[in-house]
Amino acid sequence: MDERKVVCYIATSLDGYIADVEETLDWLLHVEMDGDGGYGAFIETVDAVVLGRRTYEWVMDYENDNFPYVDQQSYVVTSRPEASKGRLTFTSEDPANLVKRLKQQAGNTIWPVGGSLLLDRLLQEDLVDEFIISVAPVTLGDGIPLFQKTQRRLDFTLESVTKHGQMAQMHYKRHRT
Repeated sequence: MDERKVVCYIATSLDGYIADVEETLDWLLHVEMDGDGGYGAFIETVDAVVLGRRTYEWVMDYENDNFPYVDQQSYVVTSRPEASKGRLTFTSEDPANLVKRLKQQAGNTIWPVGGSLLLDRLLQEDLVDEFIISVAPVTLGDGIPLFQKTQRRLDFTLESVTKHGQMAQMHYKRHRT
């Protein structure tokens, strides 16, 4: 059995922020794109998503309480777990331990939807296999950074660069020796 991949598919500002100081993505919603930037093809490969609590709350607010990942097994990492809802599980499990466990199970792509602290925890444990990063042509100056100050070097190989309207999308794979 091949081990499942963890793929971080995410958008960032030109200066490296995934959310503005108000913790919103409003800046991203005004960027001209061609189609869906490859999202439709990507989400077809995903059968598990992992979100932090703040990301989950933002998604629910943005989607008018309609959770968009009903076709995937979903995990919300939170210090305030609540009862599961269908394929949505709330857990206080360490996100790195959760992803390690998921990688050992049969399945397809695991998508850490966000946020930055959850992603940092996965990077600390070298659990991210690929990045698909869409860069928007806007600077925010401040906000939530894509990368925290990680304590280790991780090397990736650039697989492709694609233009989607005004977005540049870069696909990187983890280079492990």
